[in-house]
Amino acid sequence: APDQFMPHSSLSAQAGIEIRAARGEDFAAILSQEALAFIAGLERQFGARRIELLNLRRQRQSQLDAGQRPDFLEHTSELRTSDWKIGPVPTDLHKRQVEITGPVDRKMVVNALNSGADTFMADFEDSNSPTWENNIHGQINLRDAIRRQIDFTLPATGKSYKLADETATLLVRPRGWHLEEQHMTVDGSPISASLFDFGLFFFHNAAELLQRGSGPYFYLPKLESHLEARLWNDVFLAAQKQLGLPTGTIKATVLIETILASFEMHEILYELREHSAGLNCGRWDYIFSFIKRFRKDAGCMLPDRSLVGMDAHFLSSYSQLLIQTCHKRGAHAMGGMAAQIPIKNDAEANRVALEKVRKDKQREARAGHDGTWVAHPALVSIAREQFELVLGDKPNQLDVAREDVHVQAEDLLRVPSGPITEAGLRQNLNVGIQYVEAWLRGVGCVPINHLMEDAATAEISRTQIWQWLQHSAKLDNGTAIDTDLVLRYLREELGKIETEQGSERFAGGRFQAAAALFEQLMTSEELEEFLTLPAYQAILSISGSTPSDSTN
Repeated sequence: APDQFMPHSSLSAQAGIEIRAARGEDFAAILSQEALAFIAGLERQFGARRIELLNLRRQRQSQLDAGQRPDFLEHTSELRTSDWKIGPVPTDLHKRQVEITGPVDRKMVVNALNSGADTFMADFEDSNSPTWENNIHGQINLRDAIRRQIDFTLPATGKSYKLADETATLLVRPRGWHLEEQHMTVDGSPISASLFDFGLFFFHNAAELLQRGSGPYFYLPKLESHLEARLWNDVFLAAQKQLGLPTGTIKATVLIETILASFEMHEILYELREHSAGLNCGRWDYIFSFIKRFRKDAGCMLPDRSLVGMDAHFLSSYSQLLIQTCHKRGAHAMGGMAAQIPIKNDAEANRVALEKVRKDKQREARAGHDGTWVAHPALVSIAREQFELVLGDKPNQLDVAREDVHVQAEDLLRVPSGPITEAGLRQNLNVGIQYVEAWLRGVGCVPINHLMEDAATAEISRTQIWQWLQHSAKLDNGTAIDTDLVLRYLREELGKIETEQGSERFAGGRFQAAAALFEQLMTSEELEEFLTLPAYQAILSISGSTPSDSTN
């Protein structure tokens, strides 16, 4: 384990660049002077624009709080109706029927690449707890996987892992624009986590991937406007120029996982057209975004999250609009996540869970999606079967125009009906505590109740409860949802977790800290934009790597 937190000695000649974190011996090559100078250059060129765009998000929120509702942009109407296409997509991205996703730990990287999926999205974002060690080891793991040098043995079990002859195509998801990497500062300020994750991976691996017949492919999370896509495109142009690579070498798929981005899908594809590889339905974050953006509207309260599925009108409308938009522009339209995992000790429960996956993937394939996401290798064959039944030998469905789709703003904004139940409230509390506890321990992808959960689940849970409290919602039995009720249930759910986990495991974990953070997020006067913002500060405090601890 690294011994102490201090500036990276190799940067002493580079004014303004500092690594405020431990220096593990295996970190030296990935945190080379050249790589960090490359990242710092991106930050100096684009950091101010990122801040401006985040300020625009806050301004937009104020307008929504005042009662405005989003609509398709008037000044880009000609762009939406005119004929244009994105640039050509590389051969190894033509078929993306099954994509597996997960964090960047070494075992996951090998298993995902060997899973039989067409592509693997290696995630530095919602399924990765962004400890310094997780982020840097993740970069090392991807570097080694690309060079087929990732074979390893788990000391605890003796089990060996190595790459198969044929592996999934790699895509990488950096963290979103709203996050910072506080372990690296440029000119005294923390760097954008997006630029850190993207820049470190691109610098070390772009040329190597091209030599191996692939390329640097990315997923872009949580965009809220085409202006944010334009910033990414400008970053790509600058990065390619700096390394002497042709424009269009980078290909990026944008997750449409915010309600505001769903009104700008054409525009987002257009901004990235030289670098675009499609759009994806990030369904869970989309629900979170819907709650967050319409936080002040009592008419926008959603029922129990278990009742809000893709058959809800606002979600099915967004999915179909995404397919129509992408195919009009020659772009892949990717479906959403199947979070189920195998249930080993209950055959009937396992059958029911896998049947849910089958029906979900059947719906996506029949609707016209070109591919879908799964969270576990056991689901790859189920998802593939449903897409092959529809596509046959075709790699995708770009020829399915969905001209029958006529989605209007009101379709994307229709609030689903349904009850708020005690069970739903308790589920939000229970799952939220368990997920945040794991996140504080450095684990961002967590199996809970036979589902593979990431940060989006906890985001839905805490924003729902916040909104219910703000608008004095009632349970379906007439009980008022107030702070006393929520905190009583919180204590009771914490007790259930302790019983299930056992006293020793509970005491050795971070459950009390997680519950305290969750309480703060639910009962604060103003809704926190992302739970990962205060949770990241908690991680820094736990690890002792806060900037104030660094040597200047």
